[in-house]
Amino acid sequence: MGARWIKLAVIYLIIGICVGLFMSMTLQLKWASAHAHVNLVGFATTAIFGIIYSIYPGAATNTLGKWHFWLHNIGVPVFLISTFLVQVPGMLDTAHIFTYAGGGAFGLGVILFIVNSLSNINESTMFKKL
Repeated sequence: MGARWIKLAVIYLIIGICVGLFMSMTLQLKWASAHAHVNLVGFATTAIFGIIYSIYPGAATNTLGKWHFWLHNIGVPVFLISTFLVQVPGMLDTAHIFTYAGGGAFGLGVILFIVNSLSNINESTMFKKL
Protein backbone atom coordinates (compact mmCIF):
# COMPACT_ATOMS: atom_id res chain seq x y z
CA MET A 1 0.00 0.00 0.00
CA GLY A 2 2.93 2.34 0.65
CA ALA A 3 3.92 2.17 -3.02
CA ARG A 4 0.44 3.37 -4.06
CA TRP A 5 0.77 6.38 -1.78
CA ILE A 6 4.19 7.22 -3.23
CA LYS A 7 3.00 6.85 -6.84
CA LEU A 8 0.09 9.20 -6.13
CA ALA A 9 2.52 11.65 -4.52
CA VAL A 10 4.54 11.68 -7.74
CA ILE A 11 1.41 12.70 -9.66
CA TYR A 12 0.92 15.64 -7.29
CA LEU A 13 4.59 16.57 -7.73
CA ILE A 14 4.13 16.67 -11.51
CA ILE A 15 1.01 18.83 -11.15
CA GLY A 16 2.78 21.15 -8.70
CA ILE A 17 5.75 21.57 -11.02
CA CYS A 18 3.46 22.26 -13.99
CA VAL A 19 1.54 24.91 -12.05
CA GLY A 20 4.84 26.49 -10.98
CA LEU A 21 6.13 26.52 -14.56
CA PHE A 22 2.84 28.02 -15.78
CA MET A 23 3.08 30.76 -13.15
CA SER A 24 6.68 31.49 -14.10
CA MET A 25 6.06 31.58 -17.85
CA THR A 26 2.91 33.72 -17.66
CA LEU A 27 3.77 35.80 -14.57
CA GLN A 28 0.34 34.93 -13.17
CA LEU A 29 1.52 34.71 -9.59
CA LYS A 30 -1.99 34.75 -8.13
CA TRP A 31 -1.88 30.93 -8.27
CA ALA A 32 0.95 30.76 -5.71
CA SER A 33 -1.29 29.53 -2.90
CA ALA A 34 -2.75 26.76 -5.06
CA HIS A 35 0.75 25.83 -6.21
CA ALA A 36 1.95 25.61 -2.60
CA HIS A 37 -1.04 23.49 -1.55
CA VAL A 38 -0.55 21.04 -4.42
CA ASN A 39 3.07 20.60 -3.36
CA LEU A 40 2.50 20.45 0.40
CA VAL A 41 -0.89 18.76 0.82
CA GLY A 42 -0.67 16.81 -2.42
CA PHE A 43 2.95 15.79 -2.75
CA ALA A 44 4.60 16.10 0.66
CA THR A 45 1.89 14.67 2.91
CA THR A 46 1.03 11.89 0.48
CA ALA A 47 4.70 10.93 0.15
CA ILE A 48 5.21 10.99 3.92
CA PHE A 49 2.19 8.74 4.46
CA GLY A 50 3.55 6.43 1.75
CA ILE A 51 6.95 6.21 3.41
CA ILE A 52 5.41 5.54 6.83
CA TYR A 53 3.09 2.90 5.44
CA SER A 54 6.02 1.31 3.60
CA ILE A 55 7.92 1.00 6.86
CA TYR A 56 4.82 -0.23 8.73
CA PRO A 57 2.82 -2.20 6.14
CA GLY A 58 0.47 -3.65 8.74
CA ALA A 59 -0.81 -0.16 9.52
CA ALA A 60 -1.45 0.45 5.83
CA THR A 61 -3.56 -2.65 5.30
CA ASN A 62 -5.76 -2.56 8.38
CA THR A 63 -9.21 -0.95 8.36
CA LEU A 64 -7.96 2.44 9.60
CA GLY A 65 -5.22 2.48 6.96
CA LYS A 66 -7.66 1.68 4.18
CA TRP A 67 -10.14 4.34 5.32
CA HIS A 68 -7.29 6.83 5.58
CA PHE A 69 -6.23 6.01 2.01
CA TRP A 70 -9.68 6.62 0.56
CA LEU A 71 -10.51 9.72 2.63
CA HIS A 72 -7.16 11.24 1.69
CA ASN A 73 -7.31 10.39 -1.99
CA ILE A 74 -10.88 11.61 -2.40
CA GLY A 75 -10.55 14.62 -0.12
CA VAL A 76 -7.25 16.06 -1.32
CA PRO A 77 -8.18 16.48 -5.01
CA VAL A 78 -11.51 18.06 -4.03
CA PHE A 79 -9.72 20.39 -1.61
CA LEU A 80 -7.09 21.30 -4.21
CA ILE A 81 -9.80 22.28 -6.68
CA SER A 82 -10.95 24.84 -4.11
CA THR A 83 -7.47 26.38 -3.96
CA PHE A 84 -7.77 27.19 -7.65
CA LEU A 85 -11.46 28.19 -7.61
CA VAL A 86 -10.89 30.78 -4.89
CA GLN A 87 -8.92 32.84 -7.44
CA VAL A 88 -11.67 32.76 -10.08
CA PRO A 89 -14.01 35.76 -9.89
CA GLY A 90 -17.52 34.76 -8.78
CA MET A 91 -16.49 31.28 -7.62
CA LEU A 92 -15.74 31.98 -3.95
CA ASP A 93 -18.94 30.36 -2.64
CA THR A 94 -18.35 27.26 -4.75
CA ALA A 95 -14.71 27.19 -3.63
CA HIS A 96 -15.85 27.13 0.00
CA ILE A 97 -18.04 24.09 -0.64
CA PHE A 98 -15.04 22.26 -2.13
CA THR A 99 -12.85 23.42 0.76
CA TYR A 100 -15.22 22.11 3.42
CA ALA A 101 -15.94 18.82 1.65
CA GLY A 102 -12.38 18.03 0.56
CA GLY A 103 -10.69 19.50 3.61
CA GLY A 104 -13.13 17.69 5.88
CA ALA A 105 -12.36 14.33 4.26
CA PHE A 106 -8.62 15.07 4.40
CA GLY A 107 -8.88 16.11 8.05
CA LEU A 108 -10.85 13.02 9.01
CA GLY A 109 -8.27 10.90 7.21
CA VAL A 110 -5.48 12.55 9.21
CA ILE A 111 -7.36 11.80 12.44
CA LEU A 112 -7.63 8.15 11.39
CA PHE A 113 -3.91 8.15 10.57
CA ILE A 114 -3.12 9.49 14.04
CA VAL A 115 -5.28 6.86 15.74
CA ASN A 116 -3.82 4.16 13.49
CA SER A 117 -0.26 5.30 14.19
CA LEU A 118 -0.69 5.44 17.95
CA SER A 119 -2.49 2.10 18.03
CA ASN A 120 -0.65 0.00 15.46
CA ILE A 121 2.83 1.33 14.85
CA ASN A 122 5.61 -0.06 17.01
CA GLU A 123 9.00 -1.75 16.66
CA SER A 124 7.48 -5.21 16.20
CA THR A 125 5.38 -4.07 13.22
CA MET A 126 8.32 -2.51 11.37
CA PHE A 127 9.56 -4.03 8.13
CA LYS A 128 12.25 -6.65 8.49
CA LYS A 129 15.68 -5.15 8.84
CA LEU A 130 18.31 -6.27 6.36
